Order: sequence, then C-alpha cells, then structure tokens
Amino acid sequence: MHSIYNGLLEAQTQHEKKFAVLIDPDKVKTRNITRIIEMATLTKVDFFLLGGSLLLNNAVEFCIQLIKKHSNIPVVLFPGGTIQLSNNADAILLLSLISGRNPDLLIGRHVEAAPFLAKSNLEIMPTGYMLVDGGAPTSVTYMSNTFPIPANKNDIAVCTALAGELLGLKLLYMDAGSGAKNPISASMISDVRKHTSIPIFVGGGIRTPERAFQSASAGADVIVVGNAIEKDPRLVMEMVNAVHSIKPAEVKYGM
Repeated sequence: MHSIYNGLLEAQTQHEKKFAVLIDPDKVKTRNITRIIEMATLTKVDFFLLGGSLLLNNAVEFCIQLIKKHSNIPVVLFPGGTIQLSNNADAILLLSLISGRNPDLLIGRHVEAAPFLAKSNLEIMPTGYMLVDGGAPTSVTYMSNTFPIPANKNDIAVCTALAGELLGLKLLYMDAGSGAKNPISASMISDVRKHTSIPIFVGGGIRTPERAFQSASAGADVIVVGNAIEKDPRLVMEMVNAVHSIKPAEVKYGM
C-alpha cells in the first residue's frame, strides 16, 4: 500500500511541497468546517491534520466522519492527548516534544497510547515536535509546561532537530503554536533543513500565501495552516496555490 509517509519521502525527493489544513475540533463549527472541507477538496489540499491542545467537546469522531463524507483527503491525527485518538483516521503524527524537557510528552503519553495504537489500523509516523517562540504565549506552550526554542536561536533548533533524527524519528514538526504573532523565520527553517534529511512540517503564525510560499521555499516540506483558514476559508485556495506552485529552482535551502 502506498503509505502517506512514503508519499512524503517521494515528494521530498522531487522537491514537491505539500499543504495541510489543521482543524481543531474545539474551534470549528459544523457550517464552517463543511465550507473548509469543500474548499480543501476543490483546491487539492494534501492532508487534514486533526487535533488541538485542549478537547472541550467530543468532536474528534464527528470531524473525521464529516471529512470522510465530503472528501477523500487523508486525515492525520495531530493529538494533544490520548483522548484525541481514533481508529477512523488514516494516520497519526506520534508526537515527541523534543524541544521541551517534560517526560510526559517525551514518552509518558506514548506508553499510555501504545496498546491502542498497536491494535489500530492507523499509519503511525513518529514525529519530533519542536515548539518555537512565536512572540506570544500559546495554548500548546501552557499545556505542555515547556519553554519554546527562542526565535533567534537557530543553532538550538538545528541541534534539537538533528537529535530527533538521530534518535530515529521519521518527521519533524516545527510549530510556533496556535495564535502565534510571528511565524518561524525562513532562516531557522533553512538551517534545520540544511542539517537534517527527514521531512519537515512547519506551522503556526502563517497567515498569508506569501508567508506560506516563503516557509516552503526555505525548506519546509509541508505547510500547516489552521487559524487563518478557520477565520476565512477562502484563504485555502491562495495558500494551496502558493505552496504547490514552488518549483525546485525556487527552493532556497541553506540560505
């Protein structure tokens, strides 16, 4: 079976960029999520990521069912905790918070989830999750009880990412967090890309097609946008077109 991860590796080899819409079950109303799904299908979004730092209602299964009803786009869990697991999604980013020192998010939650995941049909993608300071306190920083990597400390980001890859993690996810004032800098993305080989997701604070293009050109393999699209689903088309338009000659690794 052609797995999502193998597809990411193939796209990375071809310098093809991917775009993912992040849906937080706590934030999206039925009418709005339906509109987002319609726009995502029309514009050929590559993935839906589903999850959030909190879970105030039991809407994970509802969101998965709604996406599956209206779209063939893969649903990848981006869980904030074990309560956000579901066997009805296609895959899961099994997140290890390598930028922090909270053992619960490095291995503790994984031990709790392991029996469920081992029996599930989910494609499991071990992911090094890196929080980067986006200029404002975020839900994930508060809930994880960790400090983000300073925005101007590219060397720390590089060493953290490299450690994750050497530990055997299959993906990296650099996140400024929901509600970030500033996205992760192109220079940090580029430096991490230059020193690692595994696919990189980048999200948080990306509000415009121009910024999405810049982050992807700097080395991100998958651009993730949530808040901006929740506020204006029409942004999906411009965002996807900007990311998918990138050609190999426009990729600026090591800038």
